This record gives sequence, structure tokens and C-alpha cells, in this order.
Amino acid sequence: MRSNKEEIKTPKVRRKKRRSLNREFAVVTYSMIALYLALIVYFCYFVGFQSEAFINHSSNPRLSVMSEHTIRGDIKTSDNVVLAHSDYDGKNETRVYPKGREYAHVVGFSVNGMSGAEKDANFYLLRSHAFIIDRLKNDLFEKKNEGDNVILTLDSKAQEAAYNGMGSYKGAVVAMDPETGKILAMVSKPDFDPSTISQQWESLTSSSSESILLNRATQGLYPPGSTFKIITALAYDRNGRNDNVTFDCSGDFTSDGFTIHCYGNKAHGNQSFETAFANSCNTTFAKIGLVLKKNSLKNAAEDFLFNTDIPTDISNVKSSSFTMDKSANDALIMQTSIGQGNTLATPLQMALVASTVANNGYLMEPYYIDSIENNNGINVKTFKPVEYGRLISKKEANRLKKYMRKVVTEGTGTGLLTSSYKAYGKTGTAEFSSNKNEAHSWFVGFANKNGKKIAVSVIMEGAGAGSSHALPLAKKIIDSYLSK
Repeated sequence: MRSNKEEIKTPKVRRKKRRSLNREFAVVTYSMIALYLALIVYFCYFVGFQSEAFINHSSNPRLSVMSEHTIRGDIKTSDNVVLAHSDYDGKNETRVYPKGREYAHVVGFSVNGMSGAEKDANFYLLRSHAFIIDRLKNDLFEKKNEGDNVILTLDSKAQEAAYNGMGSYKGAVVAMDPETGKILAMVSKPDFDPSTISQQWESLTSSSSESILLNRATQGLYPPGSTFKIITALAYDRNGRNDNVTFDCSGDFTSDGFTIHCYGNKAHGNQSFETAFANSCNTTFAKIGLVLKKNSLKNAAEDFLFNTDIPTDISNVKSSSFTMDKSANDALIMQTSIGQGNTLATPLQMALVASTVANNGYLMEPYYIDSIENNNGINVKTFKPVEYGRLISKKEANRLKKYMRKVVTEGTGTGLLTSSYKAYGKTGTAEFSSNKNEAHSWFVGFANKNGKKIAVSVIMEGAGAGSSHALPLAKKIIDSYLSK
């Protein structure tokens, strides 16, 4: 028989156990509710923002099913030039590229894998918004529906100028609207004929193919040369640039046993910082690099998204790299300050640098799919510009504009001086071998006319001075776009 003491405690123990069980039940219940709500939130996010990207993934088997029921839609420029369409005879479907090599890398191909807009817009090209009666009729008679057309942001005149102006040189061009992020032109050479890619596949992918399938505009990594001085100038401004300080240039400068030469060993004499920037004076920028605070260049480069994934839905875009750390010796610091050393940049990256300066410090995410229309030309979807954010302050952007304008009015970029529009730029000559006579020709800059703007990045491999090759090509592109 239990004692009275034990009988008195029993109800308390039971109540305590019930409370404990209730707490455990509550924890499990609320946890399940939280998980359920999280699942709903993720589902809404997926449907609203990620579903199309998931469906458009090349490994998604649904796309191959869609292609069995839909004739692949057309790809067009913003001014209605057809770049790709499908010939269908009721059994076989053949992809045709009327502009051939001119748009090879940006439009891409849809056989032996995919690339370019053919890949990025694959889902849209295989989806049909044709008139519903027509679709029902086609389904009834087991015929294919006509897919939607994809309108790119590309401007045919700017693209033509870029492609023809590149000539036989290897290299790349990126032109974009700095206020929207729209890609206006994208060229990579050497190129290929997308209409015959199946027949040429073996030679195009061989070790001796010169990486023809590589889109140098988004994947080519090059020493940026003197175009990087835009970033060095930003770092110098942030380190308390003194307008009263001048620089003497005798054509070369030596520190710790390493010598930097100005292009052609030209002696620029006594000059201000702005004049040194306009003249692209290597010795001045080498000296500046040595007096900058540690990590100043790295911070400025990373503000322009070096070492960062570029914010874009364009596929196969490589990140540019800046690797100099605090332990760097004088030789590496001087080389890095003039865009040599270990720094590597894509033409797209340098277009974003120019675009950010042109847009008062704000970067718009680059994109090239403008809208989707059905087979009757009725718009079914429009892609809006997306602001990535402020990379540099408006004051810093205005200073860089001032420097880049002086390049055009008094420096190495006078070939771009015209009364037709206002241009800003920076030329570059990037050495890529021990032979000082071998250099890539660079130009980055922007121009505006009556509120219409264009930012341009050009690299021509092995062409030499930026002022003699890349700049004239940039001018042709700017002229073609702003003349309309």
C-alpha cells in the first residue's frame, strides 16, 4: 500500500508529465507548420523566379518533348532582322542562319549541344502562343505548332560595324546601353558558320581549332593593359589625389631593379595626373601604384566586380581576376598598375566598367533577350532592365568621366573626337609575350548624343596600339549606332 505522501504527489507528477507532453506536441506541431510555410514560400519563389530557368536547363527532358510538338521559333534583332529560323517540310526540321558568321557566337547553335541565344532562349523558342484554335487544330491532326519568336536587344547596324571592322583579327567586341544593360552588339573572332556546324564539328573541336567555338566576348580572358588605368585612377582618387602634384616622365622608370617603359619609350615630360591619364603614361601610373595604400587597387577592382560572378542571365560568362596581394614586390605592383601583371579581364567586364562610369556609378545587369512574340508578331513577354546597384559614387564617376573625356580631346583617343556626339574613352596596349612588339589593341569608352548612349569594349589580338586599331573600330560602332 502506497503512503499518503506518495498519493498526494501523484496528481502533480501527472500534471507535470502532461505539460511536458503538451510542450513536445506543440514544438512538433509548430515545427511542421514552419516547414510547411517555408515550402509554400519556396514554391512561390520557384514559380515566380526560377521555374523558367529550371525548365530551360539543357538536361531537362521536357525540352526534347516540346521539340516534338513545336517548330522552333525565329531569333531576330531589335530592328527585325531574322538571325535564325526553321525550315520544316512536315517531317524534318532544319535550322537556318541567314546572317551566317556575323552573329555566330551571340546567336549560337542548337545541334551538338547548344550555345548563345539558342541555348539561353531554348524554352521560349519551343513554347507556342499561336492562336488557340490553330493549336487545337494542329494537335488534332498531329501537326507541329509554330514556336514563339525571340527578339534580341542587338542592333543590326552596330553588329555589322563591329563584325566587319574586326576584319581578319582575332578578338571581340561588346557594345551596350549603359542605362538599360541591353547588349547592342557582340562579336567574337575567329568565327564559324552555324548552318554547317554539324559537318564541321570534328574540326571545330579539335586541338588545332584556335578555340573557334569560344565566345571571346564573354569567355576570353586578357591582360586589360592601359584600360585598367581607369581602375588605378579610381584607387588614386580614393587615396587623396593632390591636384598640385605633377609627374616627370623620361620614358622609363626603374624601381627595385625593374623598369617600366612608356609605349614606344616616349618621354611625356612634366605633366599633371589628368594629362598623364590622357597620354596613358606608364611611368606615372607605375609610380602611383607604389604609393597607393595596400589593397587599394584590389578594392577598386573588386568594386568593378573583378573576382565576382557577373550579374547576368547570359550563359558561359567568365569572371575577371585580380590576384595581387599585400606581399607583392615593386615589379608586380608597377605592372599591375598599368594593367599587366596577373590581372585578366573579359571584354564584357571592361564594357561594364565603361558602362558604370557612363551611368553615374550604377551598373545595369547586361542582357540580350529583349522580348518574346508569337508567330503573328504579338508580344507575349518583355524583359525589363534590372539595376544591379551602385558600384562607385557619382562623384567618382564624374571624375573618371573627366579623365576619359581628356583622353579624347587631348590624349591617345583624339581619333574619336567629333562634333557629332560627345565621346569618352581609354586606349590600351596590352603586352602578352616577352616580345615587346607583340600586344593586344584595346579600347573601352562610351558616347552620347541627345540622350542616346552606348558603351563599347574592343580588343583586337596582336594588333598593337589601341589608338591605331581598337579605337577606329569603336568609332565605327558608335557612329553606326548614334547616327540613326
